[in-house]
Amino acid sequence: MISDDRLTAAEWRRYARQTCLPEIGEQGQEAWKRARVLIVGVGGLGSVSARYLCAAGVGHLRLVDPDVVSESNLQRQVLYEQAEIGRSKAECAAARLRALNPYADIEAHAVAFNRGNALALAEGCDLLVDGTDGQAVRYLLDSVSVGLGIPYVYAAIADFEGQVAVWNTSPDAPVYRDLFPEDETPEQPAPPGVIGPLPGVAAAWQTWEALACLCGARRRAAGDLLCFDLLGGAQYRVQVPADPKRRAEAEADFACLKAGH
Repeated sequence: MISDDRLTAAEWRRYARQTCLPEIGEQGQEAWKRARVLIVGVGGLGSVSARYLCAAGVGHLRLVDPDVVSESNLQRQVLYEQAEIGRSKAECAAARLRALNPYADIEAHAVAFNRGNALALAEGCDLLVDGTDGQAVRYLLDSVSVGLGIPYVYAAIADFEGQVAVWNTSPDAPVYRDLFPEDETPEQPAPPGVIGPLPGVAAAWQTWEALACLCGARRRAAGDLLCFDLLGGAQYRVQVPADPKRRAEAEADFACLKAGH
């Protein structure tokens, strides 16, 4: 367990290749050490994001995933091994991350993120990382993000294509519902296929967005949606505008959550 926000001599050695960057420095590294990050889903996206966040020195990671490792996961969920098939993803991920970085405090919750536990799981966190593949959970993350006033780092993948964005970086910033209005967007089935490197690419971007938010190094406007296609090699950005109506919907849903509805 971490007891001091200051970097030890061993941590200075460990993180020297990033603390020497002026955009990070001692203050940025200490901000990461203090940070508490909730990662919902440790599959293709979350297993990569969790590994990089842990390696970078984020001090507290809370992993939430109800699933077990399956053989079909292993072509893209690089945190897991053949011998772990059938075991809890959250528990396997936590064990591997603790072995990777003894200075990080890792919690494993082998449960689904839902309306009954969302507030308890997000309690005390500074940032939410989305490793899910369902819109219902993303709307819930959006509501929690707005209600708690913390950023929500989003990523989505399918086939050869990916998206990454950060929502709710300020009280007037765009939210997830600005991209996909809940009353206008039907629930989409999980994509049937995905090329192995795709979640790695998306999660690398997602991890940087999370780290940049935590240390104040983020330079792009809120609602800046990165879209890319590995097959065609295309990459472009879309500016998602903020609609106060959509933020109000998230606030209303958060009030229902607090009331136990």
